[in-house]
Amino acid sequence: MKQYISVTATFDADGNIVPLFINWDDGRRFPIDRVTDIRYAASLKAGGAGIRYTCRIQSHEKYLFLEENRWFIENEKAG
Repeated sequence: MKQYISVTATFDADGNIVPLFINWDDGRRFPIDRVTDIRYAASLKAGGAGIRYTCRIQSHEKYLFLEENRWFIENEKAG
């Protein structure tokens, strides 16, 4: 299931987008410890495609997608 979220990001000196925090609607905010990979890819679990950021968040690996101008994450809770 695709869940659109708010992300705090910055641009580096080369113009690349670097996500820093995932911000949930309920006010929780999680720092992205590390981005290990960036590539264009499809979300096999949620559908859609965009720039996929492979992120380490609290020692868990998560895929964060930038689809056009919106961020989403694959939600394990199927609805």
